[in-house]
Amino acid sequence: MWKTILILIVTIIIIPFLAFKLDVPLSHDQQAILNDLLWIYVIAAALCFITSTITGNYSQVDKLWSIMPVIYSWIICIRSGFEERLILMAIVVSIWGIRLTYNFARRGGYSIKFWEGEEDYRWPILRSKPEFAAIWKWTLFNLLFISFYQMGLILLITLPALKSLGARPLSLIDFLITAVAIMFVVIETIADQQQWNFQKEKKRLLESGKPLSEKYRKGFVNSGFWGIIRHPNYASEQSIWIVFYFFSVSATGQWLNWSVIGAILLILLFYGSSTLSESISMSKYPEYSEYRSKIPRFVPLRIRK
Repeated sequence: MWKTILILIVTIIIIPFLAFKLDVPLSHDQQAILNDLLWIYVIAAALCFITSTITGNYSQVDKLWSIMPVIYSWIICIRSGFEERLILMAIVVSIWGIRLTYNFARRGGYSIKFWEGEEDYRWPILRSKPEFAAIWKWTLFNLLFISFYQMGLILLITLPALKSLGARPLSLIDFLITAVAIMFVVIETIADQQQWNFQKEKKRLLESGKPLSEKYRKGFVNSGFWGIIRHPNYASEQSIWIVFYFFSVSATGQWLNWSVIGAILLILLFYGSSTLSESISMSKYPEYSEYRSKIPRFVPLRIRK
């Protein structure tokens, strides 16, 4: 576990540093905006760490996951003097953010007392592991990974907007990128709704004492998009930010530039996150292992062995 954490922390420090150095240097305006965004990031991450440590609710970053990219993208847009491409990018991020914030809110993620709200079920399970028996180890994990790593990743995934600053004029390619990004937002919305409907109905049946049909007896959603891939919401989330990166490609003409780092690190995070989720599901639901063996994780392709 600690080895994985260490690797993730090193990647979010070393890889962006090398990418910045190997690519075209930032312009004066880009550097000035990045400096301001970094200050916001540090303050937000520190507040998440302090609040979670005091309250014992470690989903403080989750509350900001869908909000901070909207703030970052509009700051870049405003500082650019409202360049057309950056307006379009900020609108795309806002659509994504509003949808995801709503989904998090209806699950009880927010509260009038902002430090409260539903905590991600994985944090208590992870905290109970022997590796985190000592309080200082969990506190360090919260500081480095939950707070500063994840908040840093939130900033990195929005930086294709910074890379697009002062670049080529808006083109039809940008509208195509927008359409594809919105398509993935729609897919993620449908997938989340399918999961919401399943869990709500399963809970209703259990509370009413009625017998569960085969569909609900398994305990986990496995139809609709969930019958095609095991994590359609995660797959869509990654796809949105991979597509978002291509705005910077359209803007600069560079197929590979430093702002791709956010999308790459997001893929690594979701791979690890889904692995943890699946290990929990396999311990809870006897049929999950069979489902896992038949249905691909993120891409709807099964590689024959």
